Amino acid sequence: MLGRTANGLFWMFRYLERAENTARLLDAGLRMALTRDLVTAEEEWRSVIATSGQRASYEAKHGTYTGMQAWNHILRDKDNPSSILAMFGLVRQNARLARNAISGELWEAINENWLVMKDQLARPVGENRVLDIVATIRRAGTLAHGAMAGSMLRDEGYHFARAGTFLERADSIARILDIKYYLLLPSLSYVGSSLDTGQWDQVLRSVSGDRAFRWLNAGQIDARGICEFLILDDRFPRSLAFCHSALRETLTALARLHGHEGQSNALMRDSDTHLTGLTIEEVFDQGLHEFLVEFVSTNSAIANAIADDYRFLS
Repeated sequence: MLGRTANGLFWMFRYLERAENTARLLDAGLRMALTRDLVTAEEEWRSVIATSGQRASYEAKHGTYTGMQAWNHILRDKDNPSSILAMFGLVRQNARLARNAISGELWEAINENWLVMKDQLARPVGENRVLDIVATIRRAGTLAHGAMAGSMLRDEGYHFARAGTFLERADSIARILDIKYYLLLPSLSYVGSSLDTGQWDQVLRSVSGDRAFRWLNAGQIDARGICEFLILDDRFPRSLAFCHSALRETLTALARLHGHEGQSNALMRDSDTHLTGLTIEEVFDQGLHEFLVEFVSTNSAIANAIADDYRFLS
């Protein structure tokens, strides 16, 4: 497979995952803000913008945090290169580059949803349309993953797509956890407050883990339990442990298809082995922020190694 095609498939699914994760975050933020007074709702939107990594671009244009400004910035602002519309445009662009390596069903799922999304986001979005648009974005991700699973050969292209998906998913979860733990709470005196609990609830909802976590923990919400669930519980498909286990499996399949292992396999094996033997007590002893910074750095090194091993060309 050409390096340009492999790169297109890898980034197509990274952008798809990033757009879907941002939409989940927006969904959680809107539902939380609707139950708050004006001042607290502004804090919720500040949290959503910070967690999505768009604070600098937002504050360059806006001096206050209102819902209307926040969701339009995240969804469609032309000056925001990380808007969901911009990200989905990159999904479609990469799908076109890799058109000969993906199935017709997958192309249709991407192209048709791009056209729907473009139409929905052609004008400013009011509160009554936000959830419909978020549903479109999440459905686009579900359809694309379903089309890939149901119609693509288990060849290199399939595994590059999976590598992009799980690498991006792990990166997003680690960054969301780090921002919640390290940046969002005004001071330590807020630990255990309604603001603290609300932000943890928002984290769980943004990764679609609220129902699973509550079912496993009889409805109790606590920071340590949520961190253990999102970092180490390999039953949850968005935990760091699950994502790295799946990534290791797909990199092993790529090495088998190419007849040799690369640096990405060695890095992946070390990271997965480290996570497998870890306890949440050891994570907190190291420092959650320090652990997550190290994880994101390792993730980035694995991504670079994949690009080098398979000679990606952009």
